[in-house]
Amino acid sequence: MDLAMLLAVAGLAQTPAPAKLPLPVELPAVANATADPTCGNRPALAERATCVVSTQAGVEGVLQAYEAVFTPQGWLVADASGNVVIYMKRKPEGGCDAFQVLAFADGEMAAPAAPAYLAFATIPRDICQAADPNAAAPAQ
Repeated sequence: MDLAMLLAVAGLAQTPAPAKLPLPVELPAVANATADPTCGNRPALAERATCVVSTQAGVEGVLQAYEAVFTPQGWLVADASGNVVIYMKRKPEGGCDAFQVLAFADGEMAAPAAPAYLAFATIPRDICQAADPNAAAPAQ
């Protein structure tokens, strides 16, 4: 994950926040990350996500530590682009649970010791059903 991925979060605070949904995965304590209930002083984000803070130099290692926990539990990376990673896990009855991780930092300049954040939020829809071309279309 490069610095450009960490620096993008423009407009997020202006987006209306849905209620925070419980994550379908537990976030263990990992080295170099501390819980941040304020999500970097972004109230709208804090209403819908669970956040941790690290440093710009350390946040990539923190994300890798989380991925090392998620993978053995059956979570797969469904997409990773920009500063967002989407994890999914198939449900036995069909469909998928999913959550996303947003990486962001304050400011526009690289500062290795400055804070960098990971925001974890549930995706409130079944991303597998939406991607399945054989899924029935909703009645109109």
